[in-house]
Amino acid sequence: MISLWIRKVCQNSQIGLGLALSTGILLLALAGPWLAPYSPLDLVGPRYGPPDAKALLGYDYLGHDVWSRLLCGGVSLVWMSIAASAIALTLGALIGMIAGFFRGRIDQIIIWWSDVFLAFPNLILILLVVAMLGRDPWLIVLIVSIAFLPGVIRLSRSITLGIAQQEYIEVTTMMGYSTYRILLREILPNISMPLLIHLGTMLSWAVGILAGLSFLGYGVEPPAADWGLMVNENRAGLQIQPYAVLAPATLIALFALGTNLLAEGLGRAQSGIRETP
Repeated sequence: MISLWIRKVCQNSQIGLGLALSTGILLLALAGPWLAPYSPLDLVGPRYGPPDAKALLGYDYLGHDVWSRLLCGGVSLVWMSIAASAIALTLGALIGMIAGFFRGRIDQIIIWWSDVFLAFPNLILILLVVAMLGRDPWLIVLIVSIAFLPGVIRLSRSITLGIAQQEYIEVTTMMGYSTYRILLREILPNISMPLLIHLGTMLSWAVGILAGLSFLGYGVEPPAADWGLMVNENRAGLQIQPYAVLAPATLIALFALGTNLLAEGLGRAQSGIRETP
């Protein structure tokens, strides 16, 4: 089964394209600060200056080198997106497994709380909390992960409900295995692939939400370099110096597209394996 899945993945061009885009943007964001020719805070040219020999993409609204700020501005978006998605995946998978395994009153309480959070649109909930409590990066990450929790809980719970009724789970329960061992060694491996596919989808959502927060002024605080913030800062000079807006917007779109293609491709590969006789 594992070899079949690996072969399906290697043959899927959509997965290859998504992996290439995601990895490329990730490497650019991580290595960018060491490759930038200037500090992202240095004023090295005229306001909205065109590209020249010293600045490949010209200058922004204050005279910063756009290329340098572009190289330094992806770290915050990348780590916050990954952290928010990973936290939501870890907590949501655990809570969903507990709900699906124990059922009864525990399941009802968990699903009720999930429904309460699902009633609030993600972006509105995040904006409300950030406006009240501030925009510290780790607070934003925590709020975004909480917004993603209901979806992960429901996915984990629905799969666990089916697995918990299998005979081998009933046998392990009768043999006296601890709940901890059953959840982590018997159930978790069987729900890991759908959860990893959902992780790719959450990454796409996180990129869009976090970039949107920075654009609206609720994300990374200026004068720090951030792709979403760069779009907001330079949109007034779009017709004069379009690179200061188009370059970060393109990288945001490519990162979101890459993670989405990767998640969708993995999902199709998994579906193809299930349909294989």
